[in-house]
Amino acid sequence: MPEIFASQPTLEDAAPALRVRPCATCGAPVETGDRFCPACGVEQPAAAESAKAGTGAEQKHFQCKNCGAEVAIDPDRRSYACPFCDSNYVVEFSPEQSGRQPPEFVVGFAVPPEQALQRFREWLGRNSWFRPNDLRLAQVEGKLRGVYIPFWSFSMLAESRWAAEIGEHWTRTETYTTRENGKTVTKTRHVTETEWWDLSGGHHEYYSGYLVSGSRGLPQKDADRITPFHLAALKRYAPYFLAGWLCEEYSVARQAAEQVSRAAFEQMEQRNIAAFLPGDTYRNLQTQTEFSRIGSDLILLPIYLLSYRYRNKLYRYLLNGQTGKAAGDKPLSAWRVGLAIGIAVLLIAALAFLVPWLSR
Repeated sequence: MPEIFASQPTLEDAAPALRVRPCATCGAPVETGDRFCPACGVEQPAAAESAKAGTGAEQKHFQCKNCGAEVAIDPDRRSYACPFCDSNYVVEFSPEQSGRQPPEFVVGFAVPPEQALQRFREWLGRNSWFRPNDLRLAQVEGKLRGVYIPFWSFSMLAESRWAAEIGEHWTRTETYTTRENGKTVTKTRHVTETEWWDLSGGHHEYYSGYLVSGSRGLPQKDADRITPFHLAALKRYAPYFLAGWLCEEYSVARQAAEQVSRAAFEQMEQRNIAAFLPGDTYRNLQTQTEFSRIGSDLILLPIYLLSYRYRNKLYRYLLNGQTGKAAGDKPLSAWRVGLAIGIAVLLIAALAFLVPWLSR
């Protein structure tokens, strides 16, 4: 089950070497001497670095009893709704219970909260006629949260043996007779034939870059909807990145994530072998792949997450906090959808009646 944590090292230890401080408005890292925040554009105070901001040292930690998420929040906050399942059933816990591997890399938020909220409004506003009238938009918007979510990134060498039937096309011309206007006529046509032969060989390739969700609260199919992330922007993890943001601790173990990555890389290897084969076509491709030189990184990636319930059904909206790519599901008004279908059926029926009549 997903768990959310506050950073372990202190910002005071990391800031002097990195010469950064968190933006007081959005929490993005700001280098010493920068006048404006690179994420939200707010002018920064000229005072000394606020090194102790956002360390998480005085945060409260809660566990959602509905989905298992572990969340760090401000100490003066009296209530909290889980960003994964919109549940209010939480209990306090000690952050020392986790004992998990710390993150190694991080990609910072590039989309500020105000822009994320605007993009959510635009996304929800598309096809708004189908949205139920009783969906209280203000209450939904207030649930949007920026969360650093853990992902596993693997790299591995694939070495394969393959066997297939390779086909090569060739064309021949043949003569045939047919009847036209009561007469027998002779014609020619081109016929394509395929010659097949067995072939086998080897293939190897180094794979990396596929991101496996480390959160049980964020299934892989949902994570894939807001990829890709630009991993060239990876930074070595430092606690100042978490200032002002929630951060989830991984709940998918490395071994389980590796199996997901192996399956994805094996599909990539099969596609690459198929593209590598000679000839015009192939059939009965069989591959045997072994992986070696396996490496892994635990990465925190920025995602805006909004979960809400409408008529006892959970809906979720996701926004890539680096690229702004959005995905999600939204409730539909059943009677409005039915009305639209009914109108479409009537229009088709009307056209089916009018077209033959007008063509007379």
